[in-house]
Amino acid sequence: MEFFSNLPLMIALFAILFAQFVKIPIHYAVTRELNWGLFTSTGGMPSSHSAAVTSLTTSVGIQHGADSTIFAIATMFAVITMYDATGVRFQAGQHALTINKLRQDLHMFMNETRSWSQKAEEEKIKELKTLLGHKPSEVFMGALTGIAIAFAIHGLVQ
Repeated sequence: MEFFSNLPLMIALFAILFAQFVKIPIHYAVTRELNWGLFTSTGGMPSSHSAAVTSLTTSVGIQHGADSTIFAIATMFAVITMYDATGVRFQAGQHALTINKLRQDLHMFMNETRSWSQKAEEEKIKELKTLLGHKPSEVFMGALTGIAIAFAIHGLVQ
């Protein structure tokens, strides 16, 4: 049961769930489309990765101080995670968009030259996932979300 008494860990897990859930009403406000699948998807506003690592880092800082070794470790973990979310993973999503467009063009060509449209859907190639990473604004908002959650929960608990 020590697992459940680890407040920084519980706060980080809550931050992930909160950030994933809040994507649904944000998406609805922008598009007027209710998409429950966003709860389990990657990408989008706010970044749950950023919310998790910043809430963890903030919570560790509150408990152990900004001069502690564990805070330094958590900070570096957060920086690397957020850098990856805006860099490598975002670019992979952009590449997937381009590949999907090429696939659509090839598909149209195949329909004109062969009986591609006659094949079962299972035989067709699944589209690559395009929402792998985050825009910098999504990472920033995720970071603010995580910090706010950590301070709020620590304020309630202590």
